[in-house]
Amino acid sequence: MFFVKRLSFLIKAGIPMRESLLMIREQTMKGAYASILDTVIDNVSNGQNLSTSLARFKNAFGDFAINIIGFGEESGMLSENLEYISDELAKKQALRQKIISASIYPILVTIATITIVTFLMVYLFPKILPIFSSLKYSLPFSTRVVIGISNFISNFGLITLGALVVMVIAFLIALKKSQMFHFYFDQFILKIPIIGKIIQDYNIANFTRTFGLLLRSGITIGEALLISAKTTSNLVYKKEFKLLSHVANRGEKISAHLVKRSKLFPDIVTQIISVGEHSGNLSDSLIYLSEMYEAEIYDFTKNLSSMVEPILMIIMGVLVGFIAISIITPIYGITQHLNAK
Repeated sequence: MFFVKRLSFLIKAGIPMRESLLMIREQTMKGAYASILDTVIDNVSNGQNLSTSLARFKNAFGDFAINIIGFGEESGMLSENLEYISDELAKKQALRQKIISASIYPILVTIATITIVTFLMVYLFPKILPIFSSLKYSLPFSTRVVIGISNFISNFGLITLGALVVMVIAFLIALKKSQMFHFYFDQFILKIPIIGKIIQDYNIANFTRTFGLLLRSGITIGEALLISAKTTSNLVYKKEFKLLSHVANRGEKISAHLVKRSKLFPDIVTQIISVGEHSGNLSDSLIYLSEMYEAEIYDFTKNLSSMVEPILMIIMGVLVGFIAISIITPIYGITQHLNAK
């Protein structure tokens, strides 16, 4: 993002490409990025286009940026296209950060709850347990449940934790190595309430913005859809975007195909894209959709945080309260029993 922004300023100021890249290279402190820029500068110095040079480092720059830079070079609007890329990357980054920030508080509360419960079960409760055993007092059901859980954690906690770690590692390896497993996992999470809705909105917002910007840059619909597919991490949507590319290359309407995929693309998406196709302003319709879905994600994540916070606090209170009652109730009962004697 900062690379294309600075390059845009320098080119707009009339500084030649090679000198602009050298100036950016001097300001680059990270070794990996500096090495990439050294290669790009060498290629540009030998007469290669910037987009061709950057294409060797797709993991760093991405298909979206490389293709728009390429069309900017062809049309003579490289500076404008670079500034466009920077602005759009900033919007995408802000969208990701919004979703991440909305998840931080629930994660912290969950970790705090697990930590407190584990401390009570593993450290505090076993110290009190011998008192209950020595008095041969009939313990309440809640206390027996807590004792059972405490004994399980004490005896098999490390084994269980190790098994969970192995399962998580195996899951991540399967997710990375197996396309089929990854596809079915992406399909599964789209069906989860709330989470699936956020993921759907995020993918539609990214797709419509990327697709719309590529069309504005002069890229054909078929090519723009293939590039959009490459910039999408969700394999379910990636598959659909590739199918849409074949549909567009056959000369068919995209909206006609989207109607058959209403679970992935809500009616509003199909309707606005259809309007864009008939009016000849498909790129404007797509940008409008992206802005609408980004605003929806902002509102949804904000409201979700407000709803989740009290629910998590209640769950935390119930768990800790249950353990506290399980400890206090037998102590009170034993005291009453001793006083009766």
